[in-house]
Amino acid sequence: MFKSLAFVLRIAIAWGFVVMMVAAMYSSVPLIGRFELPIILLVMGTMALVIGGAFSHLRRVRLIAGHIDGDTLGNRQKRLVEIPLEAGEAFDLLDAAIRELPGAEQIQSARDSLQVKAKVARPRTYGEHPLRRWNPLLWFGLPRNQLQATVTPAGDSGRVALICEPENPAWSDWFLVDDGTNYENAEAIVRAITRRIGERRRGEQASAAQTATEKELTEAKLNLLHAQVEPHFLYNTLASAQLLTRSDPVRAEAMLGHLIQYLRRSLPNVEGEMSTLGAELERALAYLEILKVRMGDRLDVQTDVAEALRTTPMPAMMLQTLVENAIKHGLEPRTGGGTVWIRARRDDNTVAVTVADNGEGFNSKTSGTGIGLKNVRERLRLRYAGAANLAVVANFPAGVAATLTVPANGHNPNA
Repeated sequence: MFKSLAFVLRIAIAWGFVVMMVAAMYSSVPLIGRFELPIILLVMGTMALVIGGAFSHLRRVRLIAGHIDGDTLGNRQKRLVEIPLEAGEAFDLLDAAIRELPGAEQIQSARDSLQVKAKVARPRTYGEHPLRRWNPLLWFGLPRNQLQATVTPAGDSGRVALICEPENPAWSDWFLVDDGTNYENAEAIVRAITRRIGERRRGEQASAAQTATEKELTEAKLNLLHAQVEPHFLYNTLASAQLLTRSDPVRAEAMLGHLIQYLRRSLPNVEGEMSTLGAELERALAYLEILKVRMGDRLDVQTDVAEALRTTPMPAMMLQTLVENAIKHGLEPRTGGGTVWIRARRDDNTVAVTVADNGEGFNSKTSGTGIGLKNVRERLRLRYAGAANLAVVANFPAGVAATLTVPANGHNPNA
C-alpha cells in the first residue's frame, strides 16, 4: 500500500508542478488572466486524469505481476537470464524468442556482437481512449517500447542481459506510465526462452531414450544369440561325433570336449556385461577345433594374440561372427579348404583384432546376405558411438580380412 501511494504521489507532484507553472503563466496574460474559472477547470481535470491513470497503472501491474513493488511498477525492466548453451546457440534462441514477441518490428540482429535490438508497438491496452489527445498522459512521448538484448559468453553457457523500456527519455518516467507493457514484454521473452530450452531438453531426452531403446533391443538380440546355437552346426557336430565313436573314439571324445567348451562360452551373460577378447577367442577356437575334426586337413588355424591383450573388453559374439563368415563364405566352398588367421594388435588406445582367410574372397556366389556384418557394425555404433569400427578388405593373394577395432579400455574415449 505504501509503495502504491508513493507512486501515485510522485506522479501527482510532478504533474502538479507543471500545472502550477501553466497556471502562473496563464494568470500573467493581460485581460484573459482575470478569468480564473478556465484555468481552475484545466488544473482539476488534468490532475484527475493523471491520478486516475496512475491508479489504472497500479491495478494493471498488480493484475499482471500478482504483486506491486519498485521493480514491477517501473517503466523500465531488466532481466538477467542464464542459458545453458554455448553463446552462439544462446543468441539464436534469444533472437527467435524476440521475433515471436507480438508487435516486434525494426529488429536489428548482430550475431558477431551477440546483440539484438527491436522496437515494440505498444498495444492499446484499453482500446481507443475516449479523450484521445486531451489525455495528459498522451501529451508527449512516443507510445512505443523498445528492447535491447546482449549475450555474454560464460564458459559453456550464455548470459543474457535484457532491457525493455519506453522509447522516451528517462525523465519522462516522472510523468508517463506504460501500463505494465514493458514488464509484459520482459516476462514474455523469458518465458519463450524457458519454453525453447525445455523443448530442446525434451528432444535430447527423447533421442537418448530412443538410443537406449535401440541398445536394449540389440542387447536382447544378443542374449537370444547367446541362448541358441545354430541348429545345423549342432546337429552336424553331434552326428559326426556319433560316427566317430565307432571308428575313432579318441577324436569323438575330443570333438565333444570342444563342443562342451563352445556351449559353455555361448551361455547368455545374465549380468549384461561385456565379454573379453580371451573369452571370445576360446569360443572361436572351440568352434574351429570342431570344424577341424570334420574338415580334417582342409582346415588350418593360426592364432597370434598376446596374453596381455586377452583381457581387452569386447562385445560378445562379434569375433565368432567374423570366424563363421570366414568358414562359411571363404573356406567351406573351396574343395581344398584353407587357413584362418586370428591376430590382435594394440595401437595406442585401441586394439585391432583381424580374422583373415585365403578362401573364395568377394565372390557373389558365396558372399551371403551381409546381415551378420551389418549387425556387428550396428552394435559397434550403439556401444561405442563412433569410437570403434569394422573394416572388411580383400586379403592377399586370396580371401578376405575383417578387422575389428575397439577401445582398449572398452569405453568410448570421447564420452
